Amino acid sequence: MSKIEKTIARQKEKIAEGAYYEAHQQLRVVASRYVKQENWTAAIDILFGGALALLKAEQGGSGGDLCLFLVEVYNKAELQPDAGNKGKLLTLLRAFSPDEPSKKRYVGEMSGWSSRFGVFPNGDPELHHVAGTLYAENHEPYDAERHLALGTKDSAEVLAKVEYDWYTQDESHTAALYAARAIFPYLLTGNLRSANKAHLIFTSRLSASNKSLAIQEVSSKSSDMRVYPSLPLLNFLGLLLLAIQRGSSDLFKQLAKHYAVHIKDVGAWEEALAQIGEMYFGIKIPRQGNPLFDMMGSMLFGGAGAAAKPSTPKPSTPKPKKVEAAAPPPVDID
Repeated sequence: MSKIEKTIARQKEKIAEGAYYEAHQQLRVVASRYVKQENWTAAIDILFGGALALLKAEQGGSGGDLCLFLVEVYNKAELQPDAGNKGKLLTLLRAFSPDEPSKKRYVGEMSGWSSRFGVFPNGDPELHHVAGTLYAENHEPYDAERHLALGTKDSAEVLAKVEYDWYTQDESHTAALYAARAIFPYLLTGNLRSANKAHLIFTSRLSASNKSLAIQEVSSKSSDMRVYPSLPLLNFLGLLLLAIQRGSSDLFKQLAKHYAVHIKDVGAWEEALAQIGEMYFGIKIPRQGNPLFDMMGSMLFGGAGAAAKPSTPKPSTPKPKKVEAAAPPPVDID
């Protein structure tokens, strides 16, 4: 057994005996010594083993502190977000209890490290996917949204299910508001594939769970669409995705005009649609000085107030008046 393994084993014994504070402090001291020596491997092994033992012992505060120290070491060592380095961080993330306060900071620091030393400016997609999935499992939709929108190809399914489950707590006519919370973030980050996947999964669950919901199937050689006579904004989202796939600015403008009243009722969609118009159709908008993700956060994710979500969460977007059935505009989907 190596010196480091002996140190970890000794501290695990203290943790098993309930000497949590002593073990935590000694692990910190030993790790700091290795950091000063720039012995990154030793420091990482000490912090990872100690943090995991403390988290398993339900000592979230002490374990979380060592987790944050570990990310600090990753930054100092300028480590790349390869499979091994990410694997340690994700193992620790899964060991956190759902209500541990330091978990959110750890997720943020972990994502920040991967952004600095990886190839993804918004952080590593795998880290976002795992974090978002854990938040989804713990029924924390706002935090799940933030991370799943920047996740992997598997994240769209998780996010669509989060939004649909959230929608079932609201009134039936609000379906499009929840679907948009999955679709718009993907469109605003240039991820059309995930936007389409999220739309398909959300609408498929909606159709399967509401047998009395009126649905019209519209098919052509190149496209298949479901039209919901009682949910005009959901039709708009489907047609918006079709317009983007075709690169048709004329169709986009036609849709915006046809559904203008409904979009105005929602209110919070207008800025997102302006951004989408510029990104996909070259329709210039005046510069507002707001970075894209600030806009996404305030409009789609609930902004700074999202953390204080009600016991029965609702979207941050204003709820529109209940609208009467409206047919989609006549569009040739060939």
